[in-house]
Amino acid sequence: MDILSGGRMRRSKRMRCPDGRRMEVWNWEEEEEKRSVEAHKRSKRDSCSSERDRRPRRYHHYRTYERCNKSTRGLEDAEQRAPEPGLKACGHEKKANVRGVPENQKEQDKDRHRHWHHYSESLARYSNRDRQRSKYHNSRSHSKSHRRKRSRSFEDDEEGHLIYHNGQVLRARYEILSTLGEGAFGKVVECIDHTKDGIRVALKIIKNQERYREAALIEVDVLKQMNILDAQNRFACVRMLDWFDHYGHVCIVFELLGLSTYDFLKENDYMPFTVDEIRYMADQIFRAVHFLHQNKLTHTDLKPENILFVNSDCDVEYNAKLKRDERTLKNLGVKVVDFGNATYDHEHHTSVVSTRHYRAPEVVLELGWNQACDVWSLGCILIEYYLGLTLFQTHDSKEHLAMMERVLGPIPAHMLQQTKKQHYLHHGKLDWDESSSSGRYVRKHCKPLKQYMSSKSLEHEQLFDLLQKMMEYDVSKRITLEEAIKHPFFTSLRNKSEK
Repeated sequence: MDILSGGRMRRSKRMRCPDGRRMEVWNWEEEEEKRSVEAHKRSKRDSCSSERDRRPRRYHHYRTYERCNKSTRGLEDAEQRAPEPGLKACGHEKKANVRGVPENQKEQDKDRHRHWHHYSESLARYSNRDRQRSKYHNSRSHSKSHRRKRSRSFEDDEEGHLIYHNGQVLRARYEILSTLGEGAFGKVVECIDHTKDGIRVALKIIKNQERYREAALIEVDVLKQMNILDAQNRFACVRMLDWFDHYGHVCIVFELLGLSTYDFLKENDYMPFTVDEIRYMADQIFRAVHFLHQNKLTHTDLKPENILFVNSDCDVEYNAKLKRDERTLKNLGVKVVDFGNATYDHEHHTSVVSTRHYRAPEVVLELGWNQACDVWSLGCILIEYYLGLTLFQTHDSKEHLAMMERVLGPIPAHMLQQTKKQHYLHHGKLDWDESSSSGRYVRKHCKPLKQYMSSKSLEHEQLFDLLQKMMEYDVSKRITLEEAIKHPFFTSLRNKSEK
């Protein structure tokens, strides 16, 4: 759901840091792999990890629709050879200049821009990356569009973006305040909805190009269905408020949310969440994704960037011992966003889904996937909340599998026998040289799951028991979300609610 973030979003440049806290590598394989969609399959947004580096980040979960234009060849090669630019947010450094806005409102705007709501962060993060990626693919799909004359309205620029200005009103309703970010799909702007008592919303403006229009309309259909299925807004899924066509541009209106859970971690210097905070957030997230599963939908792209705080306002206190500020959220309410890759059970399932670091083993091995791949992704997310860093920080499929074995033990023989990726194997086992540089890296930065526990208390034991069940290799043995919600880890939360 693109409304929440502004530039996301997750195409990441994860580079290995000497201290091992947050390592980032060029994350191109997953981008290419996920774009390997057959002609009859509906177009979907890219699913890549967001840029996790030292640059100020902007994020937008409306990631998009480039996926439908990419070929399926050379995915792993592309990931390793293609540099990934950072995403630059538009308008992040400047306060919106809106005529008629009271001075105190301007101060609120300033504060909002300082904290960056989810939309601006995710979208901005991806925009530069998307532009760079378009250069990389210039000889492919984009070269054709440059050769042929495109039909566009007088309001479009040469790239198909809508030309607009701050203060402009669309549909006599949405007054544009500022640009939150942009991506290959289009731009996201913050608006005032003058028909709803001046509330602020995020408006995603899709390029006036057929491939992006088609993908956007598919996403709109999914969002409409979700609104119908959850008419009472009981589940923590982001909501589409409106959509319309403006001179060939599909425009989707979303509620504004706060920072993504990843961006909050980053702003808080990757300080882990407490077990109580993880429990409270996980309960909301599990119920939201279980709601999708009950309605025959698999999200397929769950990750910290796609989980947003409803309000990321926080208290800041200086920790003299650690010599740094510590942020404590005032409200732990979250919402799941970015349903552009959600897939119904009856629909065609592409061979590769999910962002690399949260990708289930059955997907890496191309054994086919179902809703259980969401459960694996959520397990990776929870351990990241617990540690403050990504568990499987890699860009290579075989190295990813080696990390899994280091953390979770050997991959079952029957899975290795069935995989199409036989070049990963030698004599029925993963072909992995522990004495190589990659082998040493995996051994240094990964360890058995239980060794990550920072305490032997009951609640920590319960959390890691849940994680072990969620990160079970065998899909038939992996815990379902219906079962996970009833796990003893959540007992204390249920007891509080009953009181």
